[in-house]
Amino acid sequence: MLQGTGSDVGKSVLVAGLCRLFADQGLRVRPFKPQNMSNNAAVAAIPGSDEWGEIGRAQWLQALACRVPPTVHMNPVLLKPQSETGSQIVVQGRVAGAARGRDYQRLKPALLARVLESFEHVCADADLVIVEGAGSPAEINLRAGDIANMGFATAARVPVLLVGDIDRGGVIASLVGTHAILPPEDRAPIAGFLVNKFRGDVSLFDEGLAAVTRFTGWPSFGVVPWLAGAARLPAEDSVALERLSRQPARAGDVVVAVPRLERIANFDDLDPLLHHPGVTVVFVAPGERLPERADLVLIPGSKSTIADLLALRRNGWDRDLAAHHARGGRVLGLCGGYQMLGRRIRDPEGADGEIREAEGLGLLDVETVMAGEKTVRPVAARSPEGDPIEAYEIHMGATDGPDRARPLALIDGRPEGATSADGSVAGTYLHGLFTADRWRAHFLANLGLTDAGSRYGDGVEAALDEIAADLARTLDTPAMLRLARTR
Repeated sequence: MLQGTGSDVGKSVLVAGLCRLFADQGLRVRPFKPQNMSNNAAVAAIPGSDEWGEIGRAQWLQALACRVPPTVHMNPVLLKPQSETGSQIVVQGRVAGAARGRDYQRLKPALLARVLESFEHVCADADLVIVEGAGSPAEINLRAGDIANMGFATAARVPVLLVGDIDRGGVIASLVGTHAILPPEDRAPIAGFLVNKFRGDVSLFDEGLAAVTRFTGWPSFGVVPWLAGAARLPAEDSVALERLSRQPARAGDVVVAVPRLERIANFDDLDPLLHHPGVTVVFVAPGERLPERADLVLIPGSKSTIADLLALRRNGWDRDLAAHHARGGRVLGLCGGYQMLGRRIRDPEGADGEIREAEGLGLLDVETVMAGEKTVRPVAARSPEGDPIEAYEIHMGATDGPDRARPLALIDGRPEGATSADGSVAGTYLHGLFTADRWRAHFLANLGLTDAGSRYGDGVEAALDEIAADLARTLDTPAMLRLARTR
């Protein structure tokens, strides 16, 4: 199990790289994360059923690194934040309710049995399981009933390696401080540490490694360099959006402007555009204006559609969007963004939040009603022009209206999505749309990008292979395998 001294220390990427490394050695490798908090979700199979469920997007990527299909047992508890204080709770792929933070703390002990059940399910089909923690085990205020870090590690008898991030500074203090703050029973599973995101001559940190071992007694399992390939993988943590929001548009590029919604969901939908030559994606932070020089404004998915629609208006983005549309600019809405583009959103059962109805942006002649069970499924679709689209749906509600007569895609001949009469505004429930290379090339060509060809999936596979090679070179992976065999 890899646990971190804090969030965003690179655990997800390290697990993905190790999954690919050991899979290439012929082992049956599987990822596991007991509890994840993310609005970036993926569709995964529910074993023993013909239904589909949700897991964190990072575990989907880690399964890809293992070259195996993902299942809901790889991430048995997924928390999807809906507000500053509450989250939707997904257990073994299915929605189990919602709870505020303090209420969830009381639920965690009951969830441990489900987590351990899923862990044994994953172990039954594997030679090696690589587990990812969440946040930091040093958050001792959350230790009671913990299922994400040491609570899981001690219950499942899993050895732990602690990951520190040297790029953010203070890595010695964070590793030694974690040792100091943990009680003896939580120190016991920790077999060593590794340092991540090192730049420059690693020999300059020899004294630092020795200091950590001197203070903690933990041996070093290696120092990981700054992994260039990580930038080509989908980001899971919304912390990445802070960095992307500061990137300027490149001269001559097709510019895609994306308002950074408060409850943005599945923002990895934009990843193929971020890495497409000739495209600049500009994430617009709250309080900033949508850029006038934008070829496309893309409204992303949201975990709280109506609340984010109201926040969009508070930021003045509705006026910027109307001006962009009046100039002849293109607009695309994905999932929650699609719902916002319609005339009205109704939520009679309160499925989306406390607000039961809101006027939409009015750029599509459709309306949405939030009702019924959540739709979770993979989708094999085609564009009206015949381009194949492998995507997935995760959404509440149904959208209908006259603009549905001009669908964005067809699923078994049935229309999906909507397009305005003038063709400048479109919306769809399909996540992962831009991973379809031919469809993306045609879409970008319509925005004026010449030579729009690019194979996104090949880039992700190459990045995983590159990261695995870097880890094989810098980490004591034979010692990691010996450690795993002690369970």
